[in-house]
Amino acid sequence: MSFMDRVLERARDIKARVVLAEGDDARVQEAATKIERMGLASVQLLSRSLPMARLPMVALLRNRRPDKFPTEVAALQALAHPLLFGACLVALGEADVMVGGAVYTSAETIRAALLAVGTAPGIATVSGAFYMTKGDRVLTFADCAVCPEPSPTQLADIAIASARDRRRIVGDEPVVAFLSYSTHGSASSPRVDWVRDAVGVLRRLPASDFVFDGELQVDAALVPDVAARKAPGSAAAGHANVLIFPDLDAANIGYKLVQRLGGWSAFGPILQGLARPIADLSRGATADDIVDTAAIAVLQSREG
Repeated sequence: MSFMDRVLERARDIKARVVLAEGDDARVQEAATKIERMGLASVQLLSRSLPMARLPMVALLRNRRPDKFPTEVAALQALAHPLLFGACLVALGEADVMVGGAVYTSAETIRAALLAVGTAPGIATVSGAFYMTKGDRVLTFADCAVCPEPSPTQLADIAIASARDRRRIVGDEPVVAFLSYSTHGSASSPRVDWVRDAVGVLRRLPASDFVFDGELQVDAALVPDVAARKAPGSAAAGHANVLIFPDLDAANIGYKLVQRLGGWSAFGPILQGLARPIADLSRGATADDIVDTAAIAVLQSREG
């Protein structure tokens, strides 16, 4: 059974409520039909002609961001946007997942998520992960979507979010490697120090309840023989399944090389670090891409 087959099977058991915020789009309409036909979730389609926003939505926005919504009128005007309306449904517990981004930009989707649901406890950074699969193997690559040059604190946040979602989506224990062109001091530069600092930040956080190490070169992170030579005694080296890239350049190039030259499948980017699941799509997404993204986001809604 493939990674996505397992995701779909587990998502069916949750019986989630999914909001698709761009219901005027034919791809989204097709995806809604497929999601319900496959028994993955019940679907609410939103369109540009939204129902009247309810008072709890207005109160939510005004309480969360009084600077942005000083009046009821300001909140009502903002709720005319399907992404924010859908994100508020998730925030109020009236839906479990919202999916957007087939029509609107990633920035708009993330903005709506931050306004309505915010970041998860203990995390201040939204990031995006790809789940890279080949055969039975699944690797998490992050951040591949949001933070161009993450600080050490943001890298630690990205690691925590990736580990949490790895448990929910893949169902195994995360083993996290902070990647660099250096392994345990084999090179020295401000960029290497940046990654080392991220590992130090994570060590001081109570949310670091998973195995991690850095800085590690990618071969030391993944190949046991190389790990034995370059990073003896490392708890993560040689069998990492979550790779934290030092910046967006490296992550974007890395996942595309693995996908295009290595023949791996890439699922994502999956937004992570939010208090509740809000999923983003590429504007080139197909109906099947929307179904897959919705199913992965359903697993993100699981506690733990």
